[in-house]
Amino acid sequence: MVVFSYILLLLVVLVSVAFFTLMERKVLGYIHLRKGPNKVGYIGIFQPFSDVIKLFGKESNMMKFMNLFMYMFVPVFSLILMLLFWVLFFWNSNQVEMEYSLIYFLCISSLGVYVILIGGWTSNSKYALLGSFRGLAQVISYEVSLAMILISVIYFVGSYNLFFVGDYQKNFWFIWGMFGLFIMWIISCLAETNRSPFDLAEGESELVSGFNIEYGSYGFAILFMSEYGNIIFMSMISSVMFIGDLGVFCMGLLLMMYLYLLIRGTLVRVRYDLLMMMAWKVILPVSIFLFFVFFILKQIYFYFICVKNSMDI
Repeated sequence: MVVFSYILLLLVVLVSVAFFTLMERKVLGYIHLRKGPNKVGYIGIFQPFSDVIKLFGKESNMMKFMNLFMYMFVPVFSLILMLLFWVLFFWNSNQVEMEYSLIYFLCISSLGVYVILIGGWTSNSKYALLGSFRGLAQVISYEVSLAMILISVIYFVGSYNLFFVGDYQKNFWFIWGMFGLFIMWIISCLAETNRSPFDLAEGESELVSGFNIEYGSYGFAILFMSEYGNIIFMSMISSVMFIGDLGVFCMGLLLMMYLYLLIRGTLVRVRYDLLMMMAWKVILPVSIFLFFVFFILKQIYFYFICVKNSMDI
C-alpha cells in the first residue's frame, strides 16, 4: 500500500508539472498583454501533452567527444532527485513519516549541483561548461543561506519534521513574524532552482542556452520536467514553512507557484557579480544574525514563561 501511494503521488506530480508549464505560459501571456496558448483542446488545456509529443519526437545529437554514458545519465539522475524530494510530501496516512525530513531535504538538494556540473562537462561544449560553472557557484553559494534559514525555523519550532513545522502554525503563521527570513528564503529558492531573475546559468545572450545546450529530445524534456517539479516542490515547502496551517495548504502552494511566475514576468536578470555579492555579503550575514535573534528570543521565552511558571507551582 505504501509503494502504491508513492507511485500515485509521482504520477500526480508529473501531471502537475505538465499543467504548471501551461499555467506559466498563460500567466506570462497576460503579463505581456497577450493571449497564451489556446488552440489545442478547450482553451489550450491539452497544450502540455502536445509539447511532450513534440519534444520526444525531436532529434537527439550525439557528438564524437562526449562522455556518452554520463551525458545520457544526467537527465535521468535529475529526474530521480526531483522524485526523491516528493517523498517528504505528506498526503496519505499510509506514508512513512520521516522524523528528520528537513535534514533529508538539505541532503537531496545538495546533490542537484552534480546535475549542473556533470551535464555541462560531459557535453564537451564551451558554452555548456561555462554555464555549468556559473550554475555551480550560484547553487553552492545560496545553499549555505538556505540551510541557515532552515536552521532558524527548525530551532524555533524544535523539530526536524516538516509536518510538525506546518502543524506548529495553526494559530500564527511564521510569515508575519519572520517576514525578513521569508524574503531571503524566496530569493534563495529562486537562485537554487536557477529561475529568473537568477537564471544566469542559462543566459541566452551570453551562453546560448547554458549547461543544457547540447541536450535535445528526451534529455531536454526530462531536464525540463525536473526543473518544474523542483519549482512545485520548493513552492510546497515554502508554503508549509511560512504559511504553515495545513487547512490552507493548497492556497499557499498556488500562491507560491504564482509568485515564481510573477517574478519571472516582471524582473530583469541580475548581474552575476551582484548576485554573488548578495549571497555572501547580504543574505548570509543577515540570516546568521536573525538566527541568533530567534535563539535569544526562544531562550527568553523558555526562562521567563516555562521556568518561572514551574517555580511558581
